[in-house]
Amino acid sequence: MTGMKLSASLTALTCTVLLPLPVAAADLAGNYLAARQARLTSDYDAAIHYYMRALGDQPREPLLLDGLIMAQVSAGAVDAAVSPAQRLDEMNIDSQVGHMALIVDAVKREDYASVLTRIEQSRAIGPLVDGLLAAWMELGQGNMSAALARFDSVAGEPGLARFARYHKALALSYVGDYEGAEALYASDGENPVQMTRRSVLARVEALSQLDRNEDALTLLGNIFGSDPGMEIQDLRERLAAGETLPNSHVTSVADGVAEVFYSVAAALEQETAEAYTLLYARIATALRPDHVDAILLSGELLEDLERPELATRAYRAVPRDNPNFYLAELGRATALRRAGREDAAIEVLDQLAATYPTLPKIQASRGDHYRWQGRHMDAVQAYDAALDLYSGDDPSKWFVYYARGMSQERLENWEDAKTDFRAALAINPDQPNLLNYLGYAMVEKGENLDEALTMIERAVELDNSSGYIVDSLGWAFYQLGRYEDAVVQMERAAELMPVDPVINDHLGDVYWKVGRIREAQFQWTRALSFDPEEEEADRIRRKLAAGLDAVLAEEQKGTEQVAADGG
Repeated sequence: MTGMKLSASLTALTCTVLLPLPVAAADLAGNYLAARQARLTSDYDAAIHYYMRALGDQPREPLLLDGLIMAQVSAGAVDAAVSPAQRLDEMNIDSQVGHMALIVDAVKREDYASVLTRIEQSRAIGPLVDGLLAAWMELGQGNMSAALARFDSVAGEPGLARFARYHKALALSYVGDYEGAEALYASDGENPVQMTRRSVLARVEALSQLDRNEDALTLLGNIFGSDPGMEIQDLRERLAAGETLPNSHVTSVADGVAEVFYSVAAALEQETAEAYTLLYARIATALRPDHVDAILLSGELLEDLERPELATRAYRAVPRDNPNFYLAELGRATALRRAGREDAAIEVLDQLAATYPTLPKIQASRGDHYRWQGRHMDAVQAYDAALDLYSGDDPSKWFVYYARGMSQERLENWEDAKTDFRAALAINPDQPNLLNYLGYAMVEKGENLDEALTMIERAVELDNSSGYIVDSLGWAFYQLGRYEDAVVQMERAAELMPVDPVINDHLGDVYWKVGRIREAQFQWTRALSFDPEEEEADRIRRKLAAGLDAVLAEEQKGTEQVAADGG
């Protein structure tokens, strides 16, 4: 990240462990190690604490300063990162995250010339960001022609054209040239503007400014369909009423720079580590605190980093009067659940359901939370409410049917569960997890085995990297008595998920059936070491003691006895 090497002082403190250290040196090493570990585990509050303590002994140590800045930006305390970033800058230490903090500070102070100087001296961030930053800085200084030339220069770089043209369109809208912006949005030539959710909404505003509300409504319909989200619904109503939408995406140079960082964060989301992407999302919100998309992205990234308490804090930054407040609250509910505060999560969702009684997504989320808690009757009722609210052709209904089917199955309402699974398949016939779930359930029940096998084989075709799905195919072969075929699939599943207790247990069973007794016993022993459910663990112990055939015979006898007793 920084290109810096460990300083001699910290190398000595952290690598020489056999020699006694002075108390101050030992404290420094301990604080540094604690800070580094906290940052590696994304515990940014703790990282800040320990970096600050270590800096008390070594206030100009570059490694400590860079780590502190990174933790502060990651925690959303970008303003606090400016002072340590200035110290690094004074020492001519190259720190990308330090440059970010200083650029935020300069943009907020409208010191656009200093940012251009930093870019010229290669003390900024990177080719894409620097090129777009320079364009916005020129615009901030009133040099529109120079700004447009810089956008065009970035567009000439391989892979950067769509980003550059989007920002050029934003800049044109910012100065009131909506016709120029729309011409860029409408261009279908080589490398057109990247049509993300935000660029579509920015274009909608430009069309409205051009008195083309009908075209804006058509665009919303083409892109979002019958999306019942509050923001889209609000825009539709305002456009239909003849209102001219204001240009809200960029109302200042700082907004434009925030959009640069958010654009990069959104592009990085699927490409690089969450901790790195988070830096860009945090910078976007530092420049524009009302950038709700950046706030939501920060929350999602923090959840992925297993920091639900920080995610909850991020989601709380979305104001209640924002149309996307409910999305932030849905995120907060998930973060609360992951933090072990399940009752608080349900309370958030109940309040949302009362505030937004017509949004099916909220009821569906309530159902998911109840299902994760094992409260399947409550889950079914919430899913019922969600399905009553969805429009007839909404494709997202498939998951609600699927989820309700899972809860119905857990309630042993198999016929209702099958009806839901098939309703989900009618909407989304090539969803591998859905095909696998229904196929596996039918295999377990010994029902429609040929159809079940066909479903699972199709699921494997669609996703052959899922150990669970490959395991289902192996288990289907097992139930059909095709044990050699089952071995091939079960071994593959165990390669994909080597520490899953169920898969190792299944592999033991198929080994037993083909006469590989020692290998079967080995797999069952492995399965026990991976902490299976107690009922499954007891069954595995019985197989190890008496063998699979004896256990199956005992279970068959028990089933026959239950039938004879009228059970």
